[in-house]
Amino acid sequence: MAREAAVSAQVLDAAIAWQLRLDGGATARQQAAFSRWHGESEEHARAWRQLGMLDQRFAAAAGPVRQVLVQPRERRSLRRGLAVLALAVAAGGLASQTETAGYWLADQRTATGEVRALRLADGTQVELDTHSAIDIRFDANERRIVLQSGDIYVKTAHGDSRPFIVQTADGRLRALGTQFLVSREAGGTRLGVVQSAVAARPAHLATEQVINQGQQVLMHKGALSAPSSLPANSDAWTRGMLVVDNIRLADLLEQLARYRSGVLRAAPEVADLRITGSFPLHDTDLALRALQPTLPVRIEQRTPWWVTVKTATE
Repeated sequence: MAREAAVSAQVLDAAIAWQLRLDGGATARQQAAFSRWHGESEEHARAWRQLGMLDQRFAAAAGPVRQVLVQPRERRSLRRGLAVLALAVAAGGLASQTETAGYWLADQRTATGEVRALRLADGTQVELDTHSAIDIRFDANERRIVLQSGDIYVKTAHGDSRPFIVQTADGRLRALGTQFLVSREAGGTRLGVVQSAVAARPAHLATEQVINQGQQVLMHKGALSAPSSLPANSDAWTRGMLVVDNIRLADLLEQLARYRSGVLRAAPEVADLRITGSFPLHDTDLALRALQPTLPVRIEQRTPWWVTVKTATE
């Protein structure tokens, strides 16, 4: 049987949302609305069909999660449950429900695989990486962005006397007329200063530390790591590229997986192969095909959402 084409991240998000609503006991009106959505396009029907295929693969892991999510007393909102279920189905794991709720309720967010540029009211330019979310809190005293999840690139506007602050759960970053990167990571918030400087203050500290151009730090609630050199091409994602230098294949695939729905993994026997190169983020299938002339690997794609990179000799 021919493999079905993949669907867009936006359609996948909608299919997951419908799955949660229907599993939770939909009303007649919701059932009718789903039928209309399903019949609107072939892509909608394909997404629903493929989501069912993926669900079968994750039944053992995600089943208990869904049983919890569909209990009304266990969920504060549909959006919170949807976010957790989306992560459980697409990645085979769970993230903090608080963080994912922040993503779905944010003022601006990007879907998986989407990168978007924004121009704020003061002229500041902000780029959101894949699956990223921000709240915008401008008032008479300050310009504040709250990074709920993901990665952003900020180029602050000149001529506004109000301080420009990026806030995360780990602390706050005050721009000093600058361009910088901010990433929410499992271990904290990473700051990379591309131009000028940024004053970083962890949430549990009263003092700031200035991080200069070409430096990066990892901020925790109670501490800052020692500054280190910002790797070249750290902002390559803003140009639609992933640039790596002698990294493990498994680590490359982990980064590419952020830009596609489903599971992307390396078989154990090829996980430690090393690779250097530039890979397009707008077409991760093309990026995967680029591995084969360089490494002794092959791409096994059972469904659009289940891909394993294996040794070429199998």
